[in-house]
Amino acid sequence: MTAQQFVSPNEIRARFSHAMSDMYQKEVPLYGDLLELVAETNRQVLREDAALAHQLQITGETERLAMERHGAIRVGTAEELATLRRLFNVMGMSPVGYYDLTVAGVPVHSTAFRAVHEDALQISPFRVFTSLLRLELIESPALRELAQQLLARRRIFTERVLELIVLQEAQGGLDDDQATEFIEQALETFRWHNQATVSAAEYQQLHDQHRLIADVVAFKGPHINHLTPRTLNIDLVQQAMPGRGITPKAVIEGPPPRRRPILLRQTSFKALEEGVAFVEHDGSTQGGHHTARFGEIEQRGVALTPKGRALYDRLLQATNDALQAPPSEKNADRYNQLLAENFQAFPDDYATLREQQLAWFRYFPTECGLAAKDSLDKHSTLEQLIAQEYIRFQPLVYEDFLPVSAAGIFQSNLGDNRHAQYNAASSRSAFEQALGAEVIDELALYGQTQQRSINACAQALGLNALAV
Repeated sequence: MTAQQFVSPNEIRARFSHAMSDMYQKEVPLYGDLLELVAETNRQVLREDAALAHQLQITGETERLAMERHGAIRVGTAEELATLRRLFNVMGMSPVGYYDLTVAGVPVHSTAFRAVHEDALQISPFRVFTSLLRLELIESPALRELAQQLLARRRIFTERVLELIVLQEAQGGLDDDQATEFIEQALETFRWHNQATVSAAEYQQLHDQHRLIADVVAFKGPHINHLTPRTLNIDLVQQAMPGRGITPKAVIEGPPPRRRPILLRQTSFKALEEGVAFVEHDGSTQGGHHTARFGEIEQRGVALTPKGRALYDRLLQATNDALQAPPSEKNADRYNQLLAENFQAFPDDYATLREQQLAWFRYFPTECGLAAKDSLDKHSTLEQLIAQEYIRFQPLVYEDFLPVSAAGIFQSNLGDNRHAQYNAASSRSAFEQALGAEVIDELALYGQTQQRSINACAQALGLNALAV
């Protein structure tokens, strides 16, 4: 079979993302209401902000906005994580970044599976934030042994999807029929199952240790626990949610509102209480409930350089130190006030962000630059061409996540106000061993994208290279 007969991994990813969204909308109807609210908000913002609409058109983000989603799953074993890596590879998704959520009281560490090249992201920006439970953080030896036994018994992948993964790896791709079957089979891993694999008493033990541990261990598979559309103004969505019968969390995670958004801001509606059946040791079932799945919204801003990220982390830490408690409904106003005050030290215009090398950008030749191509000084620098308006720059969108924000979303939607303290050290090497691969440095990806755009400008303007 030739490569021409294979379906592009980007196409498989786009089709899978659409199928996942359809499935989740049926399982959680409130998610459909959220999609409508975000779509209406985005249309309003684009109508009222011509400059933003023009920016998104130049960068190609207008086309991807409506299909933008990220999901989140949690697995319990190294084998599950390693197989997920192979499954996502079929869809052109690689593990990017390492996130230690124990620093915020959640006993997992994580990566984000996503496309890594800007062209692939334009086709489908689907991402899956994937967490591995750290079983060693379960305090009770007996409970830790129970969790290991339960996880060892379950099989979260269908036999057919495993066969199709092996087939893709052997032949280098999947044809259209195989891709369609792969999507159908892969969806089964992420589907909700309302029958637990534990007794009510065992569930309560796991739950009392940490709600997230119960969510990972007590079910047949790593049900998708949220899908997240992208909005252009998360504050408008947060204000409008109650009017749609959707209760938002008290505090938007991430940086404060800005004229020029940075990194990632997230909010969500509170997790659903869903009926489940617990399986007792005599084979009977007992009714109960479980709380885990919720709806989330994100607003993405410009990606920050290491220098910019260090400034962000410092200002966020100063805010948390001043608050002296985790953000909650009780101190939400104070938290927002402190956040806004501290982040006045972070420049809020793209020119300064670029000049101070706080953020990453993409560069594009202008029409007048292309018209002047034959008369350009072959030794022109990037800065000279920007000053002459022969090259323009646009913010490079942040494609990744923030560990403290992710933990905040998890905690608030698990209904857990207790913030566990874990003394365990961050363990990227252990995570990568379980994954079966090294995670990719997201900052290197942004640097590569920025440099490719500079190289493309040089080529378009007939220059051998552009000095930065």
